[in-house]
Amino acid sequence: MAATTPRARARARTMEDIVRIGREHLALHGAAALSLRAVARDLGVVSSAIYRYVRSRDELLTLLVVDGYTELGDVVDAALAAAPADPRARLRALGHAVRDWALAEPARYGLLFGSPVPGYEAPAEQTVVPGTRVIVALLGVVEEAAAAGLLTEPAGSGPPRESLRADIAVIRDQFGLRMPEWALARTLPAWSALFGAVSFDIFDMYGADTFTDRSAVFDYQLDTLCTMLGIGGAATG
Repeated sequence: MAATTPRARARARTMEDIVRIGREHLALHGAAALSLRAVARDLGVVSSAIYRYVRSRDELLTLLVVDGYTELGDVVDAALAAAPADPRARLRALGHAVRDWALAEPARYGLLFGSPVPGYEAPAEQTVVPGTRVIVALLGVVEEAAAAGLLTEPAGSGPPRESLRADIAVIRDQFGLRMPEWALARTLPAWSALFGAVSFDIFDMYGADTFTDRSAVFDYQLDTLCTMLGIGGAATG
């Protein structure tokens, strides 16, 4: 429900300021060093006053996690809205949107996909929906390709194990998917490979001198994911 009273609007503005300052502290000091007292100082209030808005460091972390997932999801949705219907182009648009956001927001990407913050566990009821927006978007790209007859099962894909097939059936029912079982099974490693590729880049896990053109590396990885998913089309030049 939208804020309608002056008090509600003032509270909403304060919460926005707390998240903004929290982002700045995250970038400067890292997630483990976040401090409500330090946020209160930059907000210009006494330390006790901030607890009227955020009760603990963990609650501040959750605000930042939801904020990060939401912004990343919005960026991916916008990239797909502007992408052509070709599924290979759509997967590339999704992948580049994730990587571009991560390059622009490495601290926030690290909070979402880096090392866990000691002592903090994200509450599922607040983070699962925003945190799954990218995989839902990826599933949508593959589902659209399947519906358009643009997927070809790669040779030697083979059926997944029975335990995985049961999990796939649950996912299929949950999202109302119609793609072939093999395509849904292959979307799982595509999802983890996408974020693995971005993480290797953002956290400099290749080594500083290994590749001269990280963008070319990422394009090649996206082409490989397309092939793994049975999406045809021209490779990136």
